[in-house]
Amino acid sequence: MTVSESLHFFYKENNFPNDGGESKDFFELKFKLFTLKLPNSQFRKDVIHIHDIQHILYNCDTTWKGEAFIAGWEIATGLWKRFPIGFFSLWAMGFSLVFYPKEVFRGYKAGINTKGIIDLKIDKKTLLKLSLSELKKMIKKDKQQKLNWITFLFWCFISEIFVLFPFLLFIVSVFYFL
Repeated sequence: MTVSESLHFFYKENNFPNDGGESKDFFELKFKLFTLKLPNSQFRKDVIHIHDIQHILYNCDTTWKGEAFIAGWEIATGLWKRFPIGFFSLWAMGFSLVFYPKEVFRGYKAGINTKGIIDLKIDKKTLLKLSLSELKKMIKKDKQQKLNWITFLFWCFISEIFVLFPFLLFIVSVFYFL
């Protein structure tokens, strides 16, 4: 099955538009008690298909549990270097650590032994024509690495800063203006 065919089924199964929402002006982040409607920036539109392909490769759903795995995987593969989309991954990892730490850890462990799809530097048209098995071979690193706990904990700390920064900023500003 090609990546394109897999994406088609993934979008249909998750009630997403045929392009995964790439053409939409906004996207939604759903939480238990509320939903945030955020602008769908061009940099997100350019890579959303890659994020969705990761869900397919690792058979992750689109709940926060699935996103937790993908966030850990993205950070381990170095997506954090890709400004500004890396901020989304860091934030998602930090948020997910609170609710699904095991999934973040599993994703991170899987990610240290793969290359990020974005780092393959394959144009979208070519990427979509690949079979899933071809893509899995392409992202697998030749030399397997062991988990470095210090590095993992560092990224956990940094991701929590991304999640907590708005709250810390609010608290500091409240005390500053008192």
